[in-house]
Amino acid sequence: MAEILTPRPAATVLTLRDSLNGYEILMLRRNNRSEFMGGAYVFPGGGVDASDANTDQLAFGLDDESASGRLGLDSGGLSYYVACLRELFEEAGLLIVCDESGAQVTFSDPTDIKRMANLRRSVNAGEIDVHAILRDEGLWLDLRGIEYLAHWITPLGMPRRYDTRFFVALAPSGQVATHDAGETVADQWVRPRDALDAHARGDFDLMFPTIRNLEAIADFSSAGEVLNYARSLESIPCVVPQIRRRDDEIVIVTPGDEGFEVTDD
Repeated sequence: MAEILTPRPAATVLTLRDSLNGYEILMLRRNNRSEFMGGAYVFPGGGVDASDANTDQLAFGLDDESASGRLGLDSGGLSYYVACLRELFEEAGLLIVCDESGAQVTFSDPTDIKRMANLRRSVNAGEIDVHAILRDEGLWLDLRGIEYLAHWITPLGMPRRYDTRFFVALAPSGQVATHDAGETVADQWVRPRDALDAHARGDFDLMFPTIRNLEAIADFSSAGEVLNYARSLESIPCVVPQIRRRDDEIVIVTPGDEGFEVTDD
């Protein structure tokens, strides 16, 4: 019998900005050489690290009790919120932060922009971590505008499994998103409906959970509407897709789809 892998906790963030034709979402294209999701367009995100739980003087506007309650956990929920913003900086160079009083911090001065870009390179080179940067710069991750959207777990039988919480957030003003030229090789702001249409044409590779999350928000007309929608969700189910073979084709099914089997797991 194949080993049943325990899913690794992970967090990802749908980063939004308004545009003249509605709103856009930031997507990053993974390196073709990546072992996981190579070539696909994804939202910034990744695994929750042990350091994400050490939130003293790191997180502003949310405590672990409130975060855990929102995520349906007994404890440890705040680490998911921290992880999604840490990954947003590492993978896209966007840092949603404030000072200890809660005042938003932007990086519009060229000297600040250059310093933060250098620090990001140091993070991705493994020379320093984001939490150390926050402490050194006197910054706090600003969690006041981060909303919880969805919860997915990778199906059984996959070589890697993740227990992923999806969040939504507004892109920080004055900052420019850039891919890291390592794990990701391109960045693009795109309207969700355009991304879905491009995927249907075969021009935009998307993973199944990415498609479903884009579909859930594609018909809203502004970033604010998406945030309000996420904020209004009273109960967010955990979706664990199942892999099925149908007419010699591998398909993924979720609750409500034909062939989905309800289990006690």
